[in-house]
Amino acid sequence: MTDSCLITLSNGEAVKLLGAQDRHLNLFNDLGVNLVQTDDGLLITGNSPHKEHVYAVIRHLLSVIRAGHTPSQEEIQYLLANYSESRPEFKTLYREEILITPRGKKIFAKTAGQQRYLQAIRNNDLVFGIGPAGTGKTYLAVAMAVRALKDKQIAKIILTRPAIEAGERLGFLPGDLQDKVDPYLRPLYDALMEFLGVDSYQKYMEKGIIEVAPLAYMRGRTLNDAFIILDEAQNTTPEQMKMFLTRFGFGSKAIVTGDITQIDLPRETVSGLRQVLQILRGIKGIEVITLDETDIIRHRLVADIVRAYAEHAKRRK
Repeated sequence: MTDSCLITLSNGEAVKLLGAQDRHLNLFNDLGVNLVQTDDGLLITGNSPHKEHVYAVIRHLLSVIRAGHTPSQEEIQYLLANYSESRPEFKTLYREEILITPRGKKIFAKTAGQQRYLQAIRNNDLVFGIGPAGTGKTYLAVAMAVRALKDKQIAKIILTRPAIEAGERLGFLPGDLQDKVDPYLRPLYDALMEFLGVDSYQKYMEKGIIEVAPLAYMRGRTLNDAFIILDEAQNTTPEQMKMFLTRFGFGSKAIVTGDITQIDLPRETVSGLRQVLQILRGIKGIEVITLDETDIIRHRLVADIVRAYAEHAKRRK
């Protein structure tokens, strides 16, 4: 690449790329590259070895902007840190739209790990999504479930998670069964309401098309033509995990999500998620996708916090 190159921008694209008051500019400057706005567009200058990398990322970001999405500072930071033109999953980021929420928000993969995760869900009947909080493993699984329901690929969505924090003390909590388990299922409710809107969500719930329930209430059932998501699976026992995995029937898809670094079970209890990853290894039609701190598209500190805890755990071992 020459000492400088020009990228042509149309009206408003510079603001979407560089942010209000150019607040994204330092992300590029940190790589030793200077971005200068001219009447003709954006001029990339500097002698940094990262210039070609920055050029490729900006071209990709512009394709994202022209597709209708304004990237956040965290998204730009991720692409600058990880983007590689030679990896096909990066070229499809932000392009394979899952769905559009009632508020007009477009849902799609924002990291290479998330793209692999979505592809695994499309191609397999049983997928394990393993990773820390903030990687989108539950959020994207629910989005894929809603998309499958809208496309009439399934007849029912079932979301479940173990209420391990309450243990056997649910009976001592106030209210009926729904009141007792709602706090443990709240993240699943929130995702469904975002993707469907409150009115559609309530309609589907009343008709039994969407079911959100604690894991214990899956026992004894066979679930056909359903999209089933088991969340927080690191807190299942081996018996619960086996029970869940033998529930889904013809025409169904099951997604199991969890973070094996955040197990809340008693010390002497084996995590069903940790065990099943060993038992089912190599079986065709089952895929395990591992997400990590590089797949966290939140505030910069979230990824740093996750990384610091992981390093602390290694030191303790």
